[in-house]
Amino acid sequence: MSSADTDFIDLKVLSRELLLDSTDVGPKRTTSLHARRTPLAEPAAQFRALNAVDLSGGPTGTGAFDADLAASGWPALTPAPLEIFQINVGKLCNMTCRHCHVDSGPDRTEENMHRDAVDACLAAIDQIMAAPDSALHTVDLTGGAPELNPHFEYLVDECVARGLHVIDRCNLTILLVRRYQHLPEWFAERGVEVACSLPHYRKLGTDAQRGDGTYEKSIKALHRLNEAGYGQGDPKRVLTLVTNPVGAFLAGNQASLEDEWKAALAKNHDVTFDRLFALNNMPMSRYLEWLLEKDMTEAYLERLVNAFNPATIDGLMCRNTISVSWDGRMFDCDFNQQLEMDAAIPFTHIADFNLDAWQARQIRTARHCYGCTAGSGSSCGGATA
Repeated sequence: MSSADTDFIDLKVLSRELLLDSTDVGPKRTTSLHARRTPLAEPAAQFRALNAVDLSGGPTGTGAFDADLAASGWPALTPAPLEIFQINVGKLCNMTCRHCHVDSGPDRTEENMHRDAVDACLAAIDQIMAAPDSALHTVDLTGGAPELNPHFEYLVDECVARGLHVIDRCNLTILLVRRYQHLPEWFAERGVEVACSLPHYRKLGTDAQRGDGTYEKSIKALHRLNEAGYGQGDPKRVLTLVTNPVGAFLAGNQASLEDEWKAALAKNHDVTFDRLFALNNMPMSRYLEWLLEKDMTEAYLERLVNAFNPATIDGLMCRNTISVSWDGRMFDCDFNQQLEMDAAIPFTHIADFNLDAWQARQIRTARHCYGCTAGSGSSCGGATA
């Protein structure tokens, strides 16, 4: 039996466990587009919905991102030194949140990274690190719930052994699932930064976006991380919270929100954390479905376009990050990945990675890119301006 077959069977078993054990599975706010077989599950349908909106905002009044980019002094987006290697290890998740741009959920068992692709990523990392002027310092693991990938711990250990900083994009509730309850201490031993998604520091906002009961479980998981040494100011135990607005709004000022969140969580739950990332919701996948259902697509896109901020461009993640999908393909960013916008390079799989070709590419853009350039900007590292 091949390793790919073994991975597939393991994930099927795990998915059944998550669905059958009502005490462990994360609350459901919705079901995946994929499971419902809706047209919007396909990137082409999402592009049609975005391009159908008549926009007249932005610097050029065209609603065309490339035109607004050029008018701001950027004829094209070009790469900066490669600092972050981001891997989306799969779409399997114990939750199905309303805003999810990946359309992840318990049904996404097929789209998960196998061991050969994991090892190809590690080989590419070695190639980057061997370059004389290498700036690579971080491996960013995302999903789905990345912890559900059967090779997750192997990948973390291999990256830590290379002296790289590792970030785990965690949904918090996964830490309450029995087979993953060891992870807070396991992360602490390896100095893994845990970047946890939490829509709001209040119950109403969080449960509205992620499902009833999510907030209570998230607070319990945060206590476990605090008990493991996270959120105490230790640079080897960094606890980052990641918030997206609940509704069709732009993210607020990140610094002031961080102060507000720290005060509220400490007062109400005795929870501490190190920093907050405030991200805009991207008009794609299940969040786009919500916009369409509420008849707010035009209003939200207009809000993004009218808030286009050239000061955000220099710090966009597509410039200093490589994004690798569960099947080993390469993209400029995780959002382009979910829209199947392959990077403009003369090869497709990470096993064939060439650093010079990667750095020589032109970054691909479309209307969803207004989401990263509106207001204070929005990237995997939070605000960019």
